[in-house]
Amino acid sequence: MMELVAIGTIRSPYTSPEDAPRQGRLNDVESEIEVYPAYADGLEGLGGCDRLVVLYWLDRADRGLLTATPPGQTRSRGVFSTRSPHRPNPIALSVVDLLAINGRTLRVQGLEALDGSPLLDLKPHLPLIEIPGTSDR
Repeated sequence: MMELVAIGTIRSPYTSPEDAPRQGRLNDVESEIEVYPAYADGLEGLGGCDRLVVLYWLDRADRGLLTATPPGQTRSRGVFSTRSPHRPNPIALSVVDLLAINGRTLRVQGLEALDGSPLLDLKPHLPLIEIPGTSDR
């Protein structure tokens, strides 16, 4: 058995999938991540990070789809070969700029999550480790 527990909630200006950009990194819109009190101690030391990896649940996705047609294409493909939010386990990953921390609230830029999306995890973004061939940071 596997169990995921939300550790917070995302607050963004996007209220429907049509509002959200396809790639959040390509815009300068700010959002807030509210971490629940029970997980506040997990934020210790995060202030030294410029970027974060945000994992969240796409709670409005269609979990029954196994194919999708990527933007600009005419043929559908298996969802595991696309960035479609509609998939059996709709877990999203975004790399965001961390702008500020105020208590349990993180202000970030570059997140395409819908308002109210459940937060699953936060991690520091470490290009040296995560991107092959990267030598900075």
